[in-house]
Amino acid sequence: MEIIALERAALEKWNQGDPSPYLALYSKRITYFDPYHPKRLDGFDVMEKYYESIRGEVHVDKYEMIDPVVEVSGDTAVLSYNLLSCSGDEETRWNCTEVYCKEENGEWKIIHNHWSCISVQ
Repeated sequence: MEIIALERAALEKWNQGDPSPYLALYSKRITYFDPYHPKRLDGFDVMEKYYESIRGEVHVDKYEMIDPVVEVSGDTAVLSYNLLSCSGDEETRWNCTEVYCKEENGEWKIIHNHWSCISVQ
């Protein structure tokens, strides 16, 4: 599916410290929940500033997108999946939910993104 392909392409670059593909996917009206921020981040300019502040800081050796599901309703789609990120011997598990909206030009853009860490007992 197109949305999963867009996500995988963005993750590949993100894992090398490059947030540019995610920024290219974000709508100007993006809202974003991040486990490292106490409040929601609102708007493209805020996201761009945040991502530029961590550019080059993320390094993931390998990842696995687990059970991605896309639910489409008209011009809206919701992608959800679990992510396993591995850096050296360290593994981090995540939940991800993204809401996409098809714009007038036919491109899918993310209007909402929510990441949370998974604590495995």
